[in-house]
Amino acid sequence: QVQVIESGGGLVQPGGSLSLSCAASGGTLTQHAAGWFRRAPGKGREVVAAISRTGLTTNVADSVKGRFTVSRDNAKNLIYLQMNGLKPEDTAVYYCAAVRSAYAFIYYLKEEDYDAWGQGTQVTVSS
Repeated sequence: QVQVIESGGGLVQPGGSLSLSCAASGGTLTQHAAGWFRRAPGKGREVVAAISRTGLTTNVADSVKGRFTVSRDNAKNLIYLQMNGLKPEDTAVYYCAAVRSAYAFIYYLKEEDYDAWGQGTQVTVSS
């Protein structure tokens, strides 16, 4: 089973940008739909964005719509979360998740839909 590893977190000022990457270990992500989730301090894990196996369909949460973009480069076996206009309330541990998918256009929004999870990367938005 493929494993995923996130990178790119860090400390950024409000209004700044960060780009997170999700890579595979022990396999490829080209046959997997993927999602980004986050867990803020004292809160449950919530979906941020999701992308189909092909990258042809995506979804972002209302709370980040217009600021965050999910994409993938299957040639490089990477999935990205571009975060612009960051706010203090975006502070959280961000997780990449993946699940093997036979469907080109389907993405998944629920934690239970995924079977491969990264360890998470911390994103802190503070002045």
